[in-house]
Amino acid sequence: MNQIKGRQSTKFEKDVYILGCASVVGQKEGEGPLGDNFDKVVKDPMFGKKSWEEAESEMQAIAARLVLEKCQIKADDIRMVFAGDLLAQSIASCFGLVDLNRPLYGLFGACSTIGEAISLGAMAVAGGYANHVLSMTSSHFASVEKEFRFPLAYGNQKPPSSSWTVTGSGACVISSEKSNVKITGITSGKIVDFGLKDSQNMGACMAPAAADTISQNMADFDRNPGDYDRIITGDLGKIGREILIELMKQKGYDIRDNYLDCGMLIFDSNTQDTNAGGSGCGCAATVLASTLIPKLESGEWQRILFVPTGALMSKVSFFEGQSVPGIAQGVVLEYVGKEK
Repeated sequence: MNQIKGRQSTKFEKDVYILGCASVVGQKEGEGPLGDNFDKVVKDPMFGKKSWEEAESEMQAIAARLVLEKCQIKADDIRMVFAGDLLAQSIASCFGLVDLNRPLYGLFGACSTIGEAISLGAMAVAGGYANHVLSMTSSHFASVEKEFRFPLAYGNQKPPSSSWTVTGSGACVISSEKSNVKITGITSGKIVDFGLKDSQNMGACMAPAAADTISQNMADFDRNPGDYDRIITGDLGKIGREILIELMKQKGYDIRDNYLDCGMLIFDSNTQDTNAGGSGCGCAATVLASTLIPKLESGEWQRILFVPTGALMSKVSFFEGQSVPGIAQGVVLEYVGKEK
């Protein structure tokens, strides 16, 4: 059984499904265009805790409990967990998921983490190493500002190219148990570095990586953009979106007609002050769980290419004047109806 496809992709021979998803967001996200789609909107940004970091951990714990409840399984049914976040040493995931008492693989893919978590979860199920895997991630506006930029009390001004970190957690159960949505393949992303150093313009930093992964997916699976109902990136925002469209044209692909970006879907640019759009690990994860998967479950979409994107930077690399490399993880999701 050869599941290797082209240079960077995998086509699963064993059936791998998304059994269910859950999404938890903050008030600002709940006031956006997708507000009615989220499973839980929490108005208290502290989530009843004493610090921003504890709040993000609680958010992950809530999302994990919700998805298990929706899938009608117990924590003990989860063979392993793939999770990560933007905080140092992934403390939101480590402290948030400790009570699950399940084996954990901590990940860092920046804002592409949900793509990484789903890809690894799908490989584990396809390889026969698990029947149920929990793949999830989170971000919190205030904890990220504290980690990467300035404490909120500083009141720093952001340029138009910057993005607004989503307060949200998205969780998916990857399973061998049949559902309407199958993971049929993945395209693992490479680190792509165009030498850009502006961390306030992450869309531009990540767009080259998105173009690399999408074009490689087309080559590996011998497909064109029209073979997907939608190609959906994580959080490139308004600026990154236009850059990606131009880069894809240079590679011979026109994606404008069926291309969406989670960072532009989650907020209303006309009524919400979010600059270029949404970002953070929770951006793509919550949009996937709340909006994209339901469209596949209903059969409205038959096949999508989900490509969450990440800016691979840290406080250390930023202060040392390093560039901001990007990475993008591609996941092929398909509607399969009620298989027998």
